[in-house]
Amino acid sequence: MTTDLSGKIALVNGASRGIGEAIARGLAASGATVVLSSRKLAGVQAVADAIGKSGGNAVAKACHAGHLAEIEALMGFVRDEFGRLDILINNAATNPHYGPATELPPGAFDKTVDVNLKGPYYMTSLAIPLMLENGSGAIVNVASIAALMSMPGQAVYSMTKAGLVSLTKSFAKEYGQQGIRVNAILPGIVETRFAKALIDDPRVQKMLSGLPVPRAGQPDDMVAGVLYLVSDEAAYTTGTTLVMDGGATLG
Repeated sequence: MTTDLSGKIALVNGASRGIGEAIARGLAASGATVVLSSRKLAGVQAVADAIGKSGGNAVAKACHAGHLAEIEALMGFVRDEFGRLDILINNAATNPHYGPATELPPGAFDKTVDVNLKGPYYMTSLAIPLMLENGSGAIVNVASIAALMSMPGQAVYSMTKAGLVSLTKSFAKEYGQQGIRVNAILPGIVETRFAKALIDDPRVQKMLSGLPVPRAGQPDDMVAGVLYLVSDEAAYTTGTTLVMDGGATLG
């Protein structure tokens, strides 16, 4: 089954690399026009240029996912440029502290909560009114299996991802009857620059080798699940979490 998103306008934040980049490429390959955002313009501009060279439609905008004013400006751009928004992918995340919970600096706590939790909340809050103007919309939050099972050295990151799952269910319930579907994917350990410190941990390497699918995930492994959740094939699916972890949460 090929997902056809022709005519759809999609916004992917945290799209300069890794999972966000892979999702953006997948949406564009399926026919959507994709707005890519990240804190630094250069990274998403390179992705947008590559999508354009492949025959897709993409535009890049700088937006710090933890700053409300920049989120408001991004949504204003989408409204002014396209007049609609059909798909939102909340992928931007940070984890500035990998280590014991009791040694977490207050600044790292605030940054993690701002980007991982407040960012998706405001992105979603500002996207939904734009979606409602067209009577429908699909939102996918990129959470993590850390929402279900705290990873070593990631107490606050895990807390924010659990909050993101709760946010997913709350918005799905509140806006479902108005045509908005909200779901989340829960990636396991995916081989990205973001996850390098985790993957380099010998304990994590040992865990990965014992999985039913004995490897780290790849960004492209996440794309099909997202395409399903934003497509009409998932019209009866909302408020759910799709675990994509190679079996890590099986125990």
